[in-house]
Amino acid sequence: MSRMRFLVIKGGATWDMTNITSKVKISGRKGSSSRSLTATLLDDDNYGRPRPEIDVGEGVHCIFYWDNAELFRGIVERQRTSQKKLLTITAHDNGIYLSTNKDTFSYSGKTASQIFSDVCGRFGIPTGAVDDTGYVIEELPKPKTTGWDVITDALSLTYDATGVRFWPMSWGGKMQLKRRKDTILQWVIEAGANLISYDSEKNIENVKTRIRLLSEEGTVLAEAANAGLEGKIGMRQEVDEPDDTLSQAQLNALVKSMLAEKSRPKETLSVSAVGQADVISGIGVFIRIPHLNLSKTYYVERDDHAFEGEYHSMSLSLVSAADIDG
Repeated sequence: MSRMRFLVIKGGATWDMTNITSKVKISGRKGSSSRSLTATLLDDDNYGRPRPEIDVGEGVHCIFYWDNAELFRGIVERQRTSQKKLLTITAHDNGIYLSTNKDTFSYSGKTASQIFSDVCGRFGIPTGAVDDTGYVIEELPKPKTTGWDVITDALSLTYDATGVRFWPMSWGGKMQLKRRKDTILQWVIEAGANLISYDSEKNIENVKTRIRLLSEEGTVLAEAANAGLEGKIGMRQEVDEPDDTLSQAQLNALVKSMLAEKSRPKETLSVSAVGQADVISGIGVFIRIPHLNLSKTYYVERDDHAFEGEYHSMSLSLVSAADIDG
């Protein structure tokens, strides 16, 4: 029995196209509202197999399973055929509706999670687990823009005020909003085990050694400095204007959390590994590479999963989890 199962829903009926599907790729990345799937299907009836007969203009959906677990559900938006009698289709999950629908939004006294739920409801997108973002945004007017734009703005304002990041994602046909720190998996990617190759980089180009939070008039509201680091690489200061509704205690906590993140060198890592289906963008995984003296948690910024025959591989772009490792 094949580890792969690929279903296509067209004309109100579900068709199992596993036996004419040669390979499937699923990808996601930070900053994109949706994940994508690309599948290559045999489009040739000379071998007694039916042709796919897919027409994206008629509203075609697909579902992909691996080891009986659903990994993708979405709408087919592009099809391409060739003289090799192959059909390539590209689909996006329901996060695509956040970037393809526009409206005028105006929120007052709402949290980002409330805004997320309202936007999804406005465009008929089902939601699953939605973590409470906590911070109340005083005003967020967004005329004539996409749902994705207003959600990312709300999450950015929440991060600026609290130092906590949240990540929207689609799973099982429902949009979810997760606190990124809570997405850490138990998976370990390790040299000598499931790691195939890696490429590592570390830089201090955007490191800051001190942070100042200023009022609209330029008054210093709170500041913090990393004197030890400044003695090594020189002074690198950043200023920011926080939400004027924050208390002094909140400002002090915010400036410390901002400095903790911004005073760390940026550590990026690209790896190829044996595939693990639930390692997707926004998720945290533990990486162990003895040659680099590396044993720590990273967040997935981009993921590309390839399924062909019985084999599943993945390529990941990762960034150090500054809010996890001290």
